[in-house]
Amino acid sequence: MYGTPALPPDFVSLPYANPQAPKGGAIVLGNTGGFDSLNPFVRKGTAPWQLAFFTHETLMGRSWDEPFSLYGLLAESVEVPQDRSWVEFTLRPEARFSDGSPVTVEDVIFSYDMLGSEGHPRYHGLRAQIDSIVQTGPRTVRMTFNTENRELALLAGMRPILSKAQWEGRDFANAALADIPLGSGPYSVTNYQAGRQVTLTRNPDYWGKDVPFRRGTHNIDQIKLDFYGDANVLFEAFKAGEISALREFNAETWATQYDFPAVTRGDIVKSTFAHKKPSGMTGFVMNTRRAPFDDIRVRDAMIAAFNFEYINETLTGGAQPRIASYFSNSPLAMTHGPAEGRVAELLAPFQDSLPQGAMEDYALPVSDGSARNRNGIRAAMKALQEAGYSAQGGIMRDANGKPLSFRILMSKGSTENMAIAELYIQALKRLGIEATVEAVDDAQFVARNAEFDFDMAIFRRALSLSPGNEQRYYWGSDAADQPGSRNLMGVKSPAIDAMIDTMVNATTTQDFIAATRALDRVLTAGRYVVPFWQFTQDRIAHIAEMKYPDHVPLYGDGPNYMPEVWWIDAER
Repeated sequence: MYGTPALPPDFVSLPYANPQAPKGGAIVLGNTGGFDSLNPFVRKGTAPWQLAFFTHETLMGRSWDEPFSLYGLLAESVEVPQDRSWVEFTLRPEARFSDGSPVTVEDVIFSYDMLGSEGHPRYHGLRAQIDSIVQTGPRTVRMTFNTENRELALLAGMRPILSKAQWEGRDFANAALADIPLGSGPYSVTNYQAGRQVTLTRNPDYWGKDVPFRRGTHNIDQIKLDFYGDANVLFEAFKAGEISALREFNAETWATQYDFPAVTRGDIVKSTFAHKKPSGMTGFVMNTRRAPFDDIRVRDAMIAAFNFEYINETLTGGAQPRIASYFSNSPLAMTHGPAEGRVAELLAPFQDSLPQGAMEDYALPVSDGSARNRNGIRAAMKALQEAGYSAQGGIMRDANGKPLSFRILMSKGSTENMAIAELYIQALKRLGIEATVEAVDDAQFVARNAEFDFDMAIFRRALSLSPGNEQRYYWGSDAADQPGSRNLMGVKSPAIDAMIDTMVNATTTQDFIAATRALDRVLTAGRYVVPFWQFTQDRIAHIAEMKYPDHVPLYGDGPNYMPEVWWIDAER
């Protein structure tokens, strides 16, 4: 995106991969919930999230050790003009789907058209910004854009490539469970039990094993994905030796619950990985499309009533810091105090429509750590009164006498989120607010989110050091009413749209950082989410036979660091 990639043209492997890693072995990983689809590229159904990483490939690949750089995968070369109005990819002649058929330019064009029309809505935005996709040589395809957007040249290399022969003339969007998409990736689905287990087997004839981007990756021969009803059952399965590795997100649990016999014997190893990625946002998101959360004063009250310090101490031992903003823990985060310099310049045209605090300063409330949180409750009461609510007979009511009540939508699988909700609901009762948890299975949770059918919901949005066009899908105005989009809060803000435009069209690092910090200010001051804690390090407990390289990438345990670059030590 800016400057030159960190790796030279003749690099041997990614810096966090071991090109000498042995191949072989088998592991079992655990997921919560279930699945009713093996197609991760459409809106219908719930598919195991790992499939897109293991079974399919893109023209270019991302290095998790640097932001804003892509390297050749299916494409052996890429060409762009100075203004980035188009991008041209040349396919590797050896690229093959798992059935041995070649990956062709026709497959690429078909994939972009199919995903852009019948695929998941997250793919539609890019296709709408491509004016034409044409074959310009035996192995070369050119995409010409209809908008000025410097990031499009990168994004165009990051769409999964499907087999035209498999899907032409078929209903891709509504395919049955047994219609498993054919990919070119290192693994194929070789067996499954609906809703319970998926077996992925490494292709011994995988075409890309000698491509520098792939050397030292995907070393394990077989990966089984087992599905469990909730996190507690999954943890017990791990303790019993039925699962090979487990990511732990709770610092208190990590410190106190990983003392079972397999750990003390050394059969299970606890590994931690520091990272420098943004905190992202985890918490309770409020749906501004419906009352009462269409009123920022009510949203402000919800944040004030959330006794973070007490909840954090109760559930994690106070070990994890709170999320301060969407990009906290990174250079892209907003700075406290009034907006200054380029950030102030970018926000100035929207000053009259910005949420309070975006220009001046906004910080999350801090309680004294006691259970009562008097200051927080007092601030919440004041904000509700300003919004026209009053406590009558111990019940918070609006000007028409209607009680203030709402539901918190969450998946049945997370006991920690349930515990957070229970403590939060107790605080809301003190305000005369009736909040209840609506726990549904994973498939229902995904479907309800896609239709924005909730008042408040558990929310997790991971963010990277290279934010770009996906931000439109997260909080752009056009996505607010697009079913299936990730703009769950329903925010429509000209300022947010403009900051995203500036981010993706920036030609210097300085402008990019300023626009991201400005975006962070508007999102945070908009009070759309009640934030929880952030994860400043990644924690993985795993069988001792599983090994990993010494070099940990910038993103730590990125989307698939484990098991992508891990291997099995057969001599252990």
